[in-house]
Amino acid sequence: MTTTTDTAAAKIVLRDVRKTFALGNEDFVALDGVSLDIADNEFVTAVGPSGCGKSTLMNILAGLEEPTAGEALVDGKPVAGPGPERGVIFQQYALFPWLTVRQNVEFGLRTAKVGKAERRERAEYFIRMVGLEQFSDALPKMLSGGMKQRCAIARAYAVNPTILLMDEPFGALDALTRVKLQEQLLTTWSQEKRTVMFITHDVDEAVFLGNRVVVMAARPGRVFDVIDVDLPYPRTEEVRLSPAFAELRNRVWHAVYHQETTPISNSPKDGR
Repeated sequence: MTTTTDTAAAKIVLRDVRKTFALGNEDFVALDGVSLDIADNEFVTAVGPSGCGKSTLMNILAGLEEPTAGEALVDGKPVAGPGPERGVIFQQYALFPWLTVRQNVEFGLRTAKVGKAERRERAEYFIRMVGLEQFSDALPKMLSGGMKQRCAIARAYAVNPTILLMDEPFGALDALTRVKLQEQLLTTWSQEKRTVMFITHDVDEAVFLGNRVVVMAARPGRVFDVIDVDLPYPRTEEVRLSPAFAELRNRVWHAVYHQETTPISNSPKDGR
């Protein structure tokens, strides 16, 4: 189990993060004592039951919420709000329905006042990378769910973030489209490396994508275990069907199951 890297070299550092929300006259503890280091260009997935604080943790990293205690660092600096170095992709496609694929991908670049020629060049590069070049002038209503999410991925990449935060981006898709987009995402990541934190409810998806899987427990949300995924990239159908993949999937399933039956006092604090 590996929860930390060399902290000085870590891209993302979470240290004893706690998050509470007011619930009537009491505080609801969404996250408690979460610690994790993520290295530059690492692809880390997080899996766990509903209510384990995965999305809350993602919002803290995105700068959309502040921790009640502890700290979240990016490049050694506290996260103090959204920033251009962090691209966020949600389960909802969040595309502007009145803009074409190209215009949606260009949107962040336009906001950053990137020149028209460079804006077009960068948008078309990432549109090609996700395989939507034939749909550059299409409106979102003309796209399938998988195509909309590929457009969202291209838009996130286009503004050149160093970190991608992905909160169940494939959760609403059918199984076959989901598998194809997993492979597409890894192809894009292999060509344009970024540090990725990917939230999912799907154990197979967590193992297939990540080089580490963070298993979270609920009530309060905390790191229960971190499992290294010693599988080669590129991840292909052969990898998905291999005995090594099956063994890792079973390990993660075992951890997900047992986090619900292990008392908090007996679970590994912060997964360390």
